[in-house]
Amino acid sequence: MTSLRWLPLPAVALLPASVCAAAFTTADDFAKRSFPAATAFREVLVTPTPDEAASLAAPGAPPRLGPLRTIEARQGDATLGRVVVDAVIGKFEQIDYAVALGTDGKVMGIEILTYRESHGSEVRLPAWRNQFVGKGPADPLRVGADIGNISGATLSCSHITEGVHRIVAWAARRPLAKA
Repeated sequence: MTSLRWLPLPAVALLPASVCAAAFTTADDFAKRSFPAATAFREVLVTPTPDEAASLAAPGAPPRLGPLRTIEARQGDATLGRVVVDAVIGKFEQIDYAVALGTDGKVMGIEILTYRESHGSEVRLPAWRNQFVGKGPADPLRVGADIGNISGATLSCSHITEGVHRIVAWAARRPLAKA
């Protein structure tokens, strides 16, 4: 493989934006940070019903195919909550993220797992992500009204916000048993 330092400067400028991809954490690590009192974690692959698949799809996109990865956090026999893993398209590239939800269905946190866009990585900043904490299925989630926008990352902000909104709505239809 050719080292980037040997490419002439114009050739480096022509590299695809995905070269800027960065994996920041895993869903498993995020689950452990989100539920520090948990004594066990269980991965559950949930196959959405056709109606759920359509509601989980981005506006104008085909229904989601395949199972949805969730990680249930438990302490003994009690369920503490779950992490739902999802992906959206930013401007051009896929953004992998995860949403931690309590048993009440409210967002405990979101984490950007992998960001592939060349711009807009500010969505990883805690100040932006923390705007989702405490939001539940009855709360509106709209960029510019409920969630602040980041200049230069408008599509990433919008698509992540829409994705979190869909995940919260889906989770409300599939509540976890507390014990």
